[in-house]
Amino acid sequence: MQNRPAIVAVGRTKFGEHYGKEPEKLIEEAWLAASNECSIERKDLEACYMSDCFLPITNKLGLEEGFLSELTELHVPMEATRSFSAALMTACHAIQAGVYNTVLVGGIEKMSDRWEKIRDDLMLLDDPWSYYAGGTPDSNHELMMRAYTKKYGITGEALEKFNIALAQISVKNHANAVNNKYAQFQRKISIEQVLNARKAANKPLGLYDFAPISDGSSALILTSGEVAKKLTDQPIYVLGCGLATDYLNYTAREDLTRFVAAELAMNKATETAKVAALDIPLWELYDQSTMMEMITLEDLGLCEPGTAWKCIHESYTTNQASYPIKGKQVYVNTDGGLKANGNPLGATGGAQVFEIFCQLRGEADKRQIDLPNGQKTGGVVECEGFGTKAIVTILGERKQ
Repeated sequence: MQNRPAIVAVGRTKFGEHYGKEPEKLIEEAWLAASNECSIERKDLEACYMSDCFLPITNKLGLEEGFLSELTELHVPMEATRSFSAALMTACHAIQAGVYNTVLVGGIEKMSDRWEKIRDDLMLLDDPWSYYAGGTPDSNHELMMRAYTKKYGITGEALEKFNIALAQISVKNHANAVNNKYAQFQRKISIEQVLNARKAANKPLGLYDFAPISDGSSALILTSGEVAKKLTDQPIYVLGCGLATDYLNYTAREDLTRFVAAELAMNKATETAKVAALDIPLWELYDQSTMMEMITLEDLGLCEPGTAWKCIHESYTTNQASYPIKGKQVYVNTDGGLKANGNPLGATGGAQVFEIFCQLRGEADKRQIDLPNGQKTGGVVECEGFGTKAIVTILGERKQ
């Protein structure tokens, strides 16, 4: 990748239920946090890329670009996407092409403003066929779990360990979020709580297996490499991006035990970044459910198909904060992931980038991971829908 774009500053709000805050207040808070970090003013921005999934529905905001223009008092080019990673990728392309040198990438969501309808919205937009068949936002995750255990013959004692492994994902992410002041849930949970919630719901996945409904905002300042050197001594470069899509209807896909889009996006991102999957020790994965975090480990090529749960279970038995994979320690969702950090769709990817940015610069406070020498890289996986669209972004301390 020539003319690698660089992130020079990040900002975000706390995720949660922000009934009392208007969308513009949230995006302004995130933008100011980022701009204060690198002393960039609105007049320095040449373009803005914004992501949201539901603002036209939840807050009756059409033409979000105009909303952002009014907020920033700027008339520069602005574009809206459904996910933060898509907005970031578009911004990277513009900088690589030499069209802009300094842009704002922001994400915003106010899902709790439509609390009584948001579950219908999520399912109808993700997969209308399942919705009209009576499906819920949880159903595809459970179908994937059933298909996975059947395909790999996971029964008896192995199934018990498998269920504990999925519970460990939630426990680990909640433990990570305790030291994240921006997280929606800053409290620990136990394996027993996760398992009991499944029993109470009489389902294979329960309350603690799914990410919450959230409000929040995130932002970053992206520049060309030359501009980055003038603004900070620690730019974090976008080493590679990959994007792929799959059928909207999950049950129509050829293989129900993996996300082909994530696999293809990963191949493209690592090819561009010229780095192997196992040489990336730090990942922010899209754990919309515990099942999704586990499956993504296999989609990225970190674990062989049908084996990721074994690595996770080993981390449970040895009480490790990381996953032992092929002789290496892989850290996943050090900010708490979507499960505990929160999942305001349009802003979620920005929070993932925020965490990798802070970790690579050694600014993650009590969450800081001691990364191996020569491996100052981290990856972000964000999905739209149930694996319908996947974007993988690889970030690094050096250009490479």
